[in-house]
Amino acid sequence: MASVQTQSFSQILANAAAAIQGAASALIDFSVGSVLRAGMEAATGVALWLQGVALQIASLTRFATSNGTDADSFGADFNFPRLPAKTASGQVTFSRFTPTAQATVSVGAIIQTADGSQQYQVIADTNQSAFNTGLQAYVIPASTISCTATVVALVAGAAGNVTAGLINTLGSAIPGVDTVTNGADFVNGEDAETDPEYKARFPQYMASLSKATPTAVENAILSIQEGISYSLVENETYAGSAQRGYFYVVVDDGTGSPSSEFLSAVSNAIEAVRPVGTQFGVFAPTIVTANVALTVTAASGYTHSAVAALAHDALDAYINTLPIGATLTYTRLAQIAYDASPGITNVTAVTLNSATADLTATAQEVLKAGTVAVS
Repeated sequence: MASVQTQSFSQILANAAAAIQGAASALIDFSVGSVLRAGMEAATGVALWLQGVALQIASLTRFATSNGTDADSFGADFNFPRLPAKTASGQVTFSRFTPTAQATVSVGAIIQTADGSQQYQVIADTNQSAFNTGLQAYVIPASTISCTATVVALVAGAAGNVTAGLINTLGSAIPGVDTVTNGADFVNGEDAETDPEYKARFPQYMASLSKATPTAVENAILSIQEGISYSLVENETYAGSAQRGYFYVVVDDGTGSPSSEFLSAVSNAIEAVRPVGTQFGVFAPTIVTANVALTVTAASGYTHSAVAALAHDALDAYINTLPIGATLTYTRLAQIAYDASPGITNVTAVTLNSATADLTATAQEVLKAGTVAVS
């Protein structure tokens, strides 16, 4: 934005006084308390407010200086919406102590963390073997102790991300079901795009318009939702053979196992911008499991189990947020453990998949935490 020459209250008042005295030399009483000074101070206050309004309007008419809903309205003029918050989801296990008769967990059932701060709702998922489409419920047959169901957070955002075991309370009674738990972390919840993130994506969006380029394809992928990682490989098939005019994308929504609906959404977005005469494929990543083991020493005054749990959670979160194709550096593991708590004074016996070397991933792979043992 061009530099705007602003004036302070004193400067406006002094300029007004000089103008009046220059035009009417008889009106020279600008002492404190005089009628003329009081009138000019009132007018100067209004002028200062109008100056502030003008500066605010100038800032709101530029994407770089607008914020919140003003930035949204600017982006809307270019059909460029802010990415909304993404709901955390994952699998939970419903169990019971007496498996005598069949039990069902209906779609819509509510479960929550022990303190009730985060609630989740059971949703239909035909990929789960226990789901019965006709009943719109997950079925636990007689003589079977448990079943796995898919749930989503009721409130979108990163707050829905929880570590394994924290979802452990039934929101209301479910006949024939006694307990619930999440065996794995929920990590795919994302807050709505922030102003800096929204603005940083705008130049890429503008550069992609009316162009069948890699940037256009990448922007189409990133515009699906928050928390996406991807790799784009040109002139090569997924199997590794050379093929001119073909490209493929490996894409992940943060879970490591994106749904068919998500992959279809990515495919449709790419189809809208792909170069004419080309073909492409969209694939989910192959998960490479990272098993970590290490030993921490707790400082005086700290509980060993508590600092070990902090190190475990930090390692788990770091590994699970690595993008497609990223390398897990062996030496980084100790650093993450140290950073997890000031109560950790030493980290020893570090192994990564029973070795002491980096764990790499190809453009078709993503690393996810397996067993993370912190003793």
